Amino acid sequence: MNRAALFDVDGTLVDTNHLHVVCWWEALRQAGHHLAMHDVHRAIGLPGEGLLGHLLGEDRDTSEDDALSDAHSTLYGTYFDRLPPFDAAAELLRELDRRGWRVVLVTSAKDSELEALRKAIGADDAITATASSDDVDEGKPAPDPVHHALGLAGAAARDAVFVGDTVWDMQAATRADVTCVGLLCGGIPQRDLEEAGARAVYRHPADLLAHLDGSPFADTHEGAARSTPDPATPR
Repeated sequence: MNRAALFDVDGTLVDTNHLHVVCWWEALRQAGHHLAMHDVHRAIGLPGEGLLGHLLGEDRDTSEDDALSDAHSTLYGTYFDRLPPFDAAAELLRELDRRGWRVVLVTSAKDSELEALRKAIGADDAITATASSDDVDEGKPAPDPVHHALGLAGAAARDAVFVGDTVWDMQAATRADVTCVGLLCGGIPQRDLEEAGARAVYRHPADLLAHLDGSPFADTHEGAARSTPDPATPR
């Protein structure tokens, strides 16, 4: 059976969460919505429509959703040529590929944004496929993107590990019966990630790479969905 290493991108492999916060905050401010950046940060990781629903309420005037999303995209696009990958992000993907894992990116990013993110990571040679929210009816925290990613990898849920940085990532993976690993580099507290389903939590990609042999990636596929390894203690 194939083994799938599923990765969120923003805040997990590339240090972009706070850029997204500022761009969404500014797009919302320009439209007359004044929100705290802390609240915007907690919504990062949701697809655009879900993010706006989370921040403005499901009873909002949805006719302005496209304009808000376009404003965010325009502001965020100014950073495309300098998106910063986390240390060892490429090395982590290549090491998993070397060990026989099929690496699939599971992201809400679209088109040119995804191209910029993949260029920032610089490990296309290790990436099998990419699953986005555009490919499914519902994005994170629904399990649909994870199910789609498993299909792209040709892997069963028990033979997969999902790595992300938000509670939405953890919830999506858990609902898909996939073991999930949380990273703290996106700015979400360890307790929140664990309560959302993280089996283990690491500081950033380099920390996970350094502890790969003691992580859920070291489990056999028979035990990956059932065993509970000791999470690495963030330092």
